Amino acid sequence: MSKLEREIHIDAPPEDVYDTLTDPDCLGEWVTVQDELEEAPSGNVEAGDTLVQRMKVAGQKFRIKWHVDEADRPERVVWTGKGPMGTKARAEYEITTNGGDGCTFHYLNEYELPGGPVGKLAGRAISGASGGEADRSLKRLKKLIESNGSS
Repeated sequence: MSKLEREIHIDAPPEDVYDTLTDPDCLGEWVTVQDELEEAPSGNVEAGDTLVQRMKVAGQKFRIKWHVDEADRPERVVWTGKGPMGTKARAEYEITTNGGDGCTFHYLNEYELPGGPVGKLAGRAISGASGGEADRSLKRLKKLIESNGSS
C-alpha cells in the first residue's frame, strides 16, 4: 500500500476541528481533490455511515465510496474506501490537544491501486500529486476553521 501522512497545527479547540472534518457539507470547502459529493448523510458522520465522493487526482476523475469505521469525537475518525477496479483506501484523522494552544491534526491516507507493476508506476505519479493536494487541503482546512473564529 502507498502511504501519505501530513500534520498541521490549528488554532482551535479539537471539537471544532472534529466537527468540521466530519461535516460532509464542509468537505468541498477544504478537500482540494473532491470534484463533487454525490451521497452523504445529513449532519456529522458517525460510525457506520457511508458517503460517496467524486474525486479528481492527477487529471483522473473517479468515485470512492467511504465507510466510517470509527468516529470518536473529538479525537479520531477512520474511513475505509473502495474505488474503481478494486482500488482500496484507508484514511485516518487524529486530533491531539496542545495544552490549551489549539490542536494538531494528523492525516494518514493509505491506498492500494490495482494493476500490479503498472499500478505501482501509476501510484508513484498519483502519490506525487496527492502529496501536494494534501498540503493544499490542510492549509484550506486550517484557514476555514480559524476564520470561523471559534476558538
